[in-house]
Amino acid sequence: MSHILIVEDEPVIRGALRKLLERHQHSVEEAGSAEEAGEKTLSDYDLIICDLRLPGASGTSLIDAARPTPVLIMTSYASLRSAVDAMRQGAVDYIAKPFDHDEMLLAVDRVLRENSLSRHNQALQADVERSFPVRDLVAESAPMQELVRQMERVAGTDATVLISGEPGTGKELMARTMHSRSPRARAPIMAVNCAAIPRELLEAELFGQASEHRRGLVEAADGGTLFLDEVGELPVEAQSRLLRLLDEGEFSRIDSHETRRVDVRLVAACTREPSTLMHEAGLREDLYYRLKVVQLTLPPLRERGEDIPALAHALLSRLSEHHNCGPLHFSRAALETMAEYHWPGNVREMENAVERAVILAEGPEISPELLALHEPAAATESPGRKATPRRLLDPQEDLSLEDYFTRFVLENQESMTETELAQKLGISRKCLWERRQRLGIPRKKAGAGSGS
Repeated sequence: MSHILIVEDEPVIRGALRKLLERHQHSVEEAGSAEEAGEKTLSDYDLIICDLRLPGASGTSLIDAARPTPVLIMTSYASLRSAVDAMRQGAVDYIAKPFDHDEMLLAVDRVLRENSLSRHNQALQADVERSFPVRDLVAESAPMQELVRQMERVAGTDATVLISGEPGTGKELMARTMHSRSPRARAPIMAVNCAAIPRELLEAELFGQASEHRRGLVEAADGGTLFLDEVGELPVEAQSRLLRLLDEGEFSRIDSHETRRVDVRLVAACTREPSTLMHEAGLREDLYYRLKVVQLTLPPLRERGEDIPALAHALLSRLSEHHNCGPLHFSRAALETMAEYHWPGNVREMENAVERAVILAEGPEISPELLALHEPAAATESPGRKATPRRLLDPQEDLSLEDYFTRFVLENQESMTETELAQKLGISRKCLWERRQRLGIPRKKAGAGSGS
């Protein structure tokens, strides 16, 4: 739902325009002068419709003050000169009074559509700067083919989706593919990893902050999709706001009681077993069932062996181009090694292995040695295994990196927040979370310590 401000000194015209826009599902506010409008946070609106001639400052005085919000100028003094002057100062369009209702609605829809396209382009530009192992889902194996069929069936709906899977399996790529095949594809998809942002900042990142005149990701995703990775990390306050968004399609910014309506499709993801989100992660039961309207589970790479050659070649092509290398190919032995490897880190681990090989390759062929894949001792355990945390290590013995990580986290998590642990280890919060999951290190109970 678009948020529009009408700036018009004639109450009759202002009221008629408000009723017209509200009948077409727009949220509308009013101001009788440029000065009154200036008391509002103009960047909060999707569009400002402003009369050219107002008591006091003219309507064009709002154009610079409102940037980047578009300003549509209307005037009863329709002339080429006033139109040119208004457009030269930055007005997005110009309409003469008395205006035809259909003409006004067409102008408003066009401006809002162009503004939405601009937001989408900004989101796409941000995506270009990010790194994804592959640009499209690889589905040669039967489990992935069935998953893609399920995804395509749900993509055309507005149903909330919960995607589960081990770290590195491609949950965000699945969400983005679903968005690109949905009717919302022309609007942006906004993504956030809830484990990578300190809890005390996450709520404002999602819902915006009134005191700082800052929009959150929920508003940025209006008309499109909001993707919440590691949704089990949401703090309690953010869970309440998210539930209201799902139930009523509305929310309010931090420090504000003003209600805003948005049209957002929610896709969430977790590395935990979904059934544990309530008891282990502290997710509200009512929110859990609202998130799990449709559940898609990405299989680990060890269960989709038919996809390994296609994934490996896709990664090799992209990484060779990225590092400006000549044509490269895998030896037969390298392909066999990858097919037999357990891939505890899934597609992300494969990306790292192939990138290392591309950088170190001295010829056109990539050998098994360049991939440097070494099966851990626990690889023969069951596929659903979790490494046992080793609490009682001899301090004199040589520690592997995993041993050191395990010991450091277990010894310090009661006195440090997740952010502090990650900083001390020199990694991101997301990386800390993923290693916890891979090594089976339990996290301290929510509420023990602050800012976790």
